[in-house]
Amino acid sequence: MARYQRQTMLPEIGEAGQQRLARASVLVVGAGGLSATLLPLLAGAGVGFIRLYDGDRVELHNLHRQTLFGVGDVGEPKARCAQRALAQRNPDCLVEAHSHLLSASQLPQALEGIDLVVDAADNFAITYQLSDACYPRDLPLICASVLGRKGYVGGFCGGAPGYRAVFPQLPTASGNCNTAGVMGPAVATLGAMQAQMALSVLLRLMPSPLGCMIQCDFVDWHIRQFRFDDAPEPDTPGTPFIDRLMLRDDDCVVELRSLEEASESVADRVLRILPQQIAAWQPPSDQRVVLVCASGMRAAQAADNLAARGVTRLALMAANTL
Repeated sequence: MARYQRQTMLPEIGEAGQQRLARASVLVVGAGGLSATLLPLLAGAGVGFIRLYDGDRVELHNLHRQTLFGVGDVGEPKARCAQRALAQRNPDCLVEAHSHLLSASQLPQALEGIDLVVDAADNFAITYQLSDACYPRDLPLICASVLGRKGYVGGFCGGAPGYRAVFPQLPTASGNCNTAGVMGPAVATLGAMQAQMALSVLLRLMPSPLGCMIQCDFVDWHIRQFRFDDAPEPDTPGTPFIDRLMLRDDDCVVELRSLEEASESVADRVLRILPQQIAAWQPPSDQRVVLVCASGMRAAQAADNLAARGVTRLALMAANTL
């Protein structure tokens, strides 16, 4: 217990709390900027088991914010590099590394035996999938997102409302650090806040961070917090995200990307319909319509258009998360 002496001195943690952390199993999705701070804090605090998913490799332009990695890691899978780095920091923390994206069909297996989920992928398509899976399982979900010098962190599910209760509609426009840039300290701040929320849930500290969202603005230098404990769940379930393994033989797969953007689609037989053509398209009445784009944003907008016309059998595919 000498390693954890300073935190077990806190009366709300103590030896019983430390044992609770040692028995905890956490799923972390994403090993990038948020996880560069999040993962060492979870391992350092004594979390016993971390299941980690990330399909990327370390690149030189990652290093300004993904401080878990070094120049020698460039070109290597992020999940494996993170596993090696955490083993050096605390060998008592077992890290199960998966060097591929966590897709929709793999979620049941990934969630098996897990006490808490941390969404550090900073990808809204993955966030909705995780929330849709965690909410019916009563699994706590800690999400964060950062862009530029602004971001948020929040606690969902696990007895609190799900992500769709706060964000019922997918965004109509989105950016990411590859297209809009991001500052390392902003990412590290939100990653640390994710770790604090996750540990607080595992330790059952009150008030719970579940049902709470914190918005951080390092442009105008303010932090806002609000609770959404009573936010109602949507009356109808949102259109689900699926992956290739969840496609059916009789699905009507609609590719919303042009040939120039994606010459190869996610399935052998697809209809290629551009988003501006959806309003004039008559979907089949006897098939599920699967809408495909890169991020899921155009697919969600097309799904809204079809749902307003009475189409109920819909699914989304985000090609950059497959």
